[in-house]
Amino acid sequence: MKIDRNSYGTIATVWLIAISIAFLTIWICNMKWLMLIVVGLCFFACGFITYFFRIPRRQQFGSGSLVTSVADGKVVICEKTFEKEYLQRDCILVSVYMDFFDVHANFWPVTGEVTYYKYHPGRYLLAFLPKSSELNEHASTCIKTASGQEVFFKQIAGTFARRIVSYSKPGLPTEAGRQCGVIKFGSRIDMYLPLDADIQVEVGDYTRACETIIATLK
Repeated sequence: MKIDRNSYGTIATVWLIAISIAFLTIWICNMKWLMLIVVGLCFFACGFITYFFRIPRRQQFGSGSLVTSVADGKVVICEKTFEKEYLQRDCILVSVYMDFFDVHANFWPVTGEVTYYKYHPGRYLLAFLPKSSELNEHASTCIKTASGQEVFFKQIAGTFARRIVSYSKPGLPTEAGRQCGVIKFGSRIDMYLPLDADIQVEVGDYTRACETIIATLK
């Protein structure tokens, strides 16, 4: 396991604040029990924020036809819908919601080439709300496989997320299972798949990035 390189600044900031609070508490607090609680909470915060931005080692099960989950989390939507930003056609939407304890690094879902990318500033509604897909800060990416199939996905910020990192840029080759970015704190991934794709998950399933097969492309 390693730590996301884009999160070093966030981690360092939290450590600096927590250690400062801990030393200040030790310096001015005369109640030993209160001092121990505050110091304990500070070091817990340091450990948790470091662990939060972990990038676990995973097997890469995706390919040019096997679409894996972009993120860890729970499937909250699996339905037919119209994708109006780029594909302009009906698709199967699979949404994966990440809670505060899930891995928040994101990974390419399929091997191919990025054909579209756009960052959208926005609001910070609860990520599991359907309207957050359009109103919240999000980044949209489309990947075309060697067979011509297209997989479109959105990295959507949540209430506590204030930054989306995406490695996408048009023309970039992708390999399923390699890191494609990170969303800081609670968030959601929307994946738009072809109507003829064989969907392998349903609402309520828990997915693991790189390893859970979301769909098989035909």
